[in-house]
Amino acid sequence: MKLLAAILDRRVLVAAASGVLLTAAFPNFGVAGLAWVAPGILLLSAAGTTGANAFRLGYIAGLVHFLSSLYWLLYIPFPGGAVAGWLALSAFVALYPALWVWGCWQVFPVRATNGLSEPTVLRWADPWRQIGWLRRAAWALFCAAAWVAMEMIRARLLSGFPWNPLGSSQYRQIPLIQIASVTGVYGLSFLPVWFGVSLVNTLAMFVHKPTAHRSWFGEIILPLIAALVVAGFGLKGVLTPPPASDRTLKIALVQPSIPQNLIFDPAETTNRFLKLIELSAKALESKPDLLIWPEAAMPNFSEENFRTITNLVARHKVWMILGADDSEMRPNAAGPGNYDSYNAAFLFSPDGRYVATYRKQRLVIFGEYLPLGDMLPILRRILPIPGDFTPGKGPVPFHLSEPSATIATVICFEDVFPHFVREHVDSDTDFLLNLTNDGWFGEGAAQWQQGATALFRAVENGVPLIRCTNNGLTCWIDERGRLRDWLGRVDGQVHAPGFLTIEVPLRVAHGIRPPTFYRQHGDVFGWGCLGWTSLVAARGFFKRREGKFSGRSRS
Repeated sequence: MKLLAAILDRRVLVAAASGVLLTAAFPNFGVAGLAWVAPGILLLSAAGTTGANAFRLGYIAGLVHFLSSLYWLLYIPFPGGAVAGWLALSAFVALYPALWVWGCWQVFPVRATNGLSEPTVLRWADPWRQIGWLRRAAWALFCAAAWVAMEMIRARLLSGFPWNPLGSSQYRQIPLIQIASVTGVYGLSFLPVWFGVSLVNTLAMFVHKPTAHRSWFGEIILPLIAALVVAGFGLKGVLTPPPASDRTLKIALVQPSIPQNLIFDPAETTNRFLKLIELSAKALESKPDLLIWPEAAMPNFSEENFRTITNLVARHKVWMILGADDSEMRPNAAGPGNYDSYNAAFLFSPDGRYVATYRKQRLVIFGEYLPLGDMLPILRRILPIPGDFTPGKGPVPFHLSEPSATIATVICFEDVFPHFVREHVDSDTDFLLNLTNDGWFGEGAAQWQQGATALFRAVENGVPLIRCTNNGLTCWIDERGRLRDWLGRVDGQVHAPGFLTIEVPLRVAHGIRPPTFYRQHGDVFGWGCLGWTSLVAARGFFKRREGKFSGRSRS
């Protein structure tokens, strides 16, 4: 009965509802406006409660949000491991909203009491009467900065998981997202949280003085003005035409749409390869300059397969980039099995020569490597990964000639890391290229969620982004973050096998792309938010410690 009462507690229901609203802000629901209210509702659920209860409510909201938004992990074709990974990952990342709710109420200017659980619901707004407008506005700003701080940590801690930052829910709001060229995606996370918390302030003042329109409207005016300024900045950028260039690169993107269980089946190796060759033959009829296959498309580099590939590109005089496994003997290797394996992308020239390799640097935990896998062999029975990959050592730009182009290549979920992708872009980069295999997740929301997050890499760095996937969102996105074309746009068959032919504009010959502020300076905004949050947290810690010591001395 106690458990049922806890579940039915109105605070728990409000917190869980905020988690659902957060999920609905992202694809596949994609109701972007919900991101502007959900953080405020989450904070409101913990108004006037204890610090421990605020943490609990934030954790419930985070757990509901991540369990519902990461449901596609259950499509991984290893049921036991899929369920374990879904639960473990959701349980871990739910700690971030829990810390956010706890931290925000810890720095509220006065001790909030008589919250939503009180018989008189209107009394939850009493603490707001004790503080002035400036302190309320400062608190709303701090809450927004703290949210960004949590996202900055989540993108880096324990190899990082920057999936679905709040700002990526705004990917369709083209004027708004241009601020990412200055702040990164974190600026688009800051604005909705600031607005949502200011709504809480507005509601509190409305409850306090329903007829004092100036009083409660003043709570929301600052984030409204900021949003209008950001939209104006973005609109100016969108309406400003890019530097003129008469150079384009015609690209054919092949999407084989091979289920993951077949990728792991050695008996399907030949069929997989033949399917790729068949789709490529059709794609090459349009005479592209560059042919691209997705991540892990090549079953293996047997002598026969290698000869088929090189003959294909030489016959059609086409550049080619493909994803495949790579290996390298370790220094002083003692035996034939002593080598490192890599998830890699390969570049071939139109005369069939191998030119360059990029090796993936950010590996998927429990997908491409098992932490403690050698010490705990039972993990390999739960998640039957044949072996661990080794991370690559750095960016490798792919340089094409005739036509001249420079491509910054990343693999799989590397395109969701803002600070990482920035390191791959240089002044002569023509576009970003992501090769990915979303066959792990069937036809779930993972493909669109990753695409919405990756879209910000184009805006942040001021370069187009091309994505070639196994069965996800094969598309191209321009430097303003506009989704220009994608496989299945006409017939709706986004996950079906096929190919997409596109023409991507290149930079002016021998010219450079003007760098964005973000590409030049990185996460200045994000680090600023993290620094401010840390200073406030440290100040609160030392004040509490000082209070304890003074209390002991008096006693």
